[in-house]
Order: sequence, then structure tokens, then C-alpha cells
Amino acid sequence: MNKAIDAECLLKIHRLVRECGQQAKQMSTQPLQVFEKSRHDYVTNVDRLLDQQLSQGIAGLFPQDGIITEENAHSRQSFQSDYSRFWFIDPIDGTSDFIHGKSHYAVMVGLLESSQPVAGWIYAPDPDQMYWGGLDLGLFQNTGCVLPDAVASEPEIAYTPLILKEPTPPSQSFCPVLIGSTDRRCYGEAIAHLIPEAQFTSIGSFGLKVMEVICGRAGLYVYLSGRVKLWDTVGPIALARAAGLVCCDLAGNPLRFTPDAIEPETLTHHQSIIIGWASYVEALRSRLQKAVLLS
Repeated sequence: MNKAIDAECLLKIHRLVRECGQQAKQMSTQPLQVFEKSRHDYVTNVDRLLDQQLSQGIAGLFPQDGIITEENAHSRQSFQSDYSRFWFIDPIDGTSDFIHGKSHYAVMVGLLESSQPVAGWIYAPDPDQMYWGGLDLGLFQNTGCVLPDAVASEPEIAYTPLILKEPTPPSQSFCPVLIGSTDRRCYGEAIAHLIPEAQFTSIGSFGLKVMEVICGRAGLYVYLSGRVKLWDTVGPIALARAAGLVCCDLAGNPLRFTPDAIEPETLTHHQSIIIGWASYVEALRSRLQKAVLLS
């Protein structure tokens, strides 16, 4: 990163993200207010509260950067500005799972610098699990409240490296692929026909799906339904790139984060998204592309 994040700011980001996640977990035990933003797209009072808290916290740490959040539609206009860095905030990634009392939701923060994802934080409140890092930071995980209090001018962070474990290359008996429920309804039959060895799994959060691939529990994650936004992708893809994963579209083109590659009003990606280990992308990408064309 051109502008390094110092140890004190790293510590404060950790605390902010974790505190908001734990607040979401606590509030999930109470009745939620649920609103429909658009068809099959929901938001709760918790999303909106944490959106404000996270944006205020990040703005206090990085007042010269652009800050864009899922629940503040006005903030999206700044993406067309000349900021060199943008912070993207998703207060609850996997809101549907959160609403239904499931555990696969996350609080996410991602940093885009010079149109490239460079850092991310993904926090799963239910297991109290934080994944974080980036291209110039490395990859780390923290479980539980392990970050010490700041001491004088030299705060510390418990750096627990995230150990990467590449899955066995795809075969007729082993080919785990993550795909969302919408994409599976639309393309699952065609994919299964062209990739009969594929073993589909899914969880709610986009970020936690990416972590399943990074941690080697799946070989590839494919997203095809054309609804994923920058606050969904910047943090997770920063971690995926730091892990050495392939991040491309169905045609094999690198994922782009420049304004011309993003729908300006909603900040939706124009590209389809594939995130996976090289052996899986090489074996499956062209067949996935053909399946979509046949569907």
C-alpha cells in the first residue's frame, strides 16, 4: 500500500469491527426490524445502526479517504471522485442468514487503493473469528478477544498467521465448489451437466464463502447473478489475492475495480466473479462459462 496503515490504526480497526460484530450478535437475540430495499434484498435496524458506527469510526481514523457504505446510498456518489483510497463497509454481509438466526454472516471492511483491493477485514461474530490482512500486510486470523489494550504510543496486535492449505486438485471424486442459492437455481443444472464431478456447497456471506476457499475447504467460488457490490467484494478479494488465489471473470479476465467496470449508481460489478485455486480455475472456468451460455 502506498499509504501504510500504522499499528495503532490496525488495532483500532480490529476493535471497531469486532465490537460492531459482537453488538450485532447481541441484538440478534431481540426482535429485528426488517425492511425490503428491493426484491429479495433486505436490511435490518442492526445493519443501519452498525453502518453508521463503522463509517464514523473509519472516518475518524482516515479523514482524508473516501468512505462508502452499503446502507448510505449518498456515500456511493463519492466513487466518482478523485480519492486515491476508498474504504468500503458492509455492516452485515449475509443479512438473510442474520435475519433467520443462522451463523454465516459477517462484518466486513475493505480498502481500495488506486482501484485495487489492498486490505480487508472479515469478522464472523458467532464463532468470534476475525480474518484480516492484504497484499502488503500478510494474512492473519484471530479468534476471541486476543487483542491487548493499547499501551502508551506502541499498541500491539496479536499476529496469528493464517495457514493456507491448498485443496487436492479437482477429480471425479473430489471437486468442492461454492455457489450461491440464486446462481444454483439459475445455472446449477447446466453446471452439473458439464461438470458432473462438482460438489456444490453454500453459506450466506460472500466474504465467508471466499474464506472457505482461502482456507482450502473449497476449491472455487463462482458468483454469476450480477448483484454483488463493491462493499461485498473489496475486502474478501484483497484477502484472496494475498493468498495467491485467482480472481477473474468467466472469460478469464482479471477483476476490475475502476469506475468504468462498475455500475455507477449501485456500485454493482459488471463482471461475473470467480475466486479459486489455480488448479480449479484452470479445470473448471471454461466449462462454467459454457454452462452459463447454455442456461
